Amino acid sequence: MDLDRRHFLTATGLVALPALLSSCGFAPQSSSSPSGTDTLSFTTWGTDSELAGFRTAIAAFQKANPGSTVTLNAVPYAQMFTNVDAQLQAGNPPDIFRVPYYTFGSYAGRGQLLDLTPHLPDAFSDRFTSAAWAAVQNGGKPFGVPHHTDTTAILYNKDALAKAGIDAVPTSIEDAWTWAEFEKVAQALRRSLPTDRYPFAYNWQGNGVTRWLTWLFESDGRFLADDLVTPAIESDAGRQAVDFTKSFFPKGYVPPNSSVKSTKLAADLWYAQTTAMNFGGAFLIPDAEQTLDFEWGATFAPRNARSASDFGGNALVATAKTGKPELAAAFLDFMTRADSMKGFCESASLLPTRKDLNASGITFAVRPELSPVFIGQAGAVKAQDSGQVASPSMSKIITVLKDQLEQAFVGGQDTSTTLAGMTAGIAAATAS
Repeated sequence: MDLDRRHFLTATGLVALPALLSSCGFAPQSSSSPSGTDTLSFTTWGTDSELAGFRTAIAAFQKANPGSTVTLNAVPYAQMFTNVDAQLQAGNPPDIFRVPYYTFGSYAGRGQLLDLTPHLPDAFSDRFTSAAWAAVQNGGKPFGVPHHTDTTAILYNKDALAKAGIDAVPTSIEDAWTWAEFEKVAQALRRSLPTDRYPFAYNWQGNGVTRWLTWLFESDGRFLADDLVTPAIESDAGRQAVDFTKSFFPKGYVPPNSSVKSTKLAADLWYAQTTAMNFGGAFLIPDAEQTLDFEWGATFAPRNARSASDFGGNALVATAKTGKPELAAAFLDFMTRADSMKGFCESASLLPTRKDLNASGITFAVRPELSPVFIGQAGAVKAQDSGQVASPSMSKIITVLKDQLEQAFVGGQDTSTTLAGMTAGIAAATAS
């Protein structure tokens, strides 16, 4: 990430880079594929640290598999899926590509991904947390591997909280602020801050609207029933989530230009000290540490009926038409081994999807003391939550959430109308 706050949001695929992607380490870096039957093509986007991590892992894989070659094609996120979709349609897709979990379902649902069931080692699924494994399923079969995740915690300006009389923040997820306690924190900040500054911003802009679902999950609610087709958002939990989050705007807790369709990212508002707190992912840590000129820390997201969080990050998938399914599966296996995943996540400030790495913990290369906050927050994701986000209809559901929440937050739409609109929109999305 560059130093003038043009942030690349790897967890959601949301890009706030108007131009000059090549200057930020996102330029295409394709090379001609060597000839031979043991060559895989791998298309991805990534930050500089992510691309470096991929190159390191590829070199290790090639060393462990003499005669095999993986050709990395790194492209800007803005071009990534336009390119992949065109290649899929033309019948010449890459063997492997990277995909956000919320987009995974649409590819798997169209039969464009390789069913990995016959190609993976025995007990392969035992590597992963239940939430991570659920995020790469379609029809009960794995069509990808969960490479890493990211999740949302609260980043806060220490001086701003101290001036508001907030002397301590939760140090464990069990002690996370309840919604009522979090509102008291917001009220204290609102009283202490000037009118042009705000208590917090939430990172639900653009496709990050899926992060709003965390509030629903914190109320122990669902937006899809167990069949992943029937809408389930019209519930007490849905009402609580909409009521609480839409109250942020009239109460002045969040900037008016921070709604879901805003082009202003929550992180930018925090970096500019427009807000005292920011809901954000661990991938922000390296950039924040390099650029911010104030003391800051991280704590856990609030809880209601339970703690919850968003399941961000990306999977690695093989395309159904790869001519080398066994080699592709071997590469996916290698990328999710403990040493490969640990090195990648620690260097890029991302979170592992393996059970053993979550149990033992990883240490970020930058601000290592914050690692337990994000590892602990990620542990609040349940399989029932991530499984819904992996729905083949998720891309259409995202549009429904954007439209309805924007009306609720800044359009004056009441909660009942919002929930009814979500229900109708989700039903139409899953039916198609």
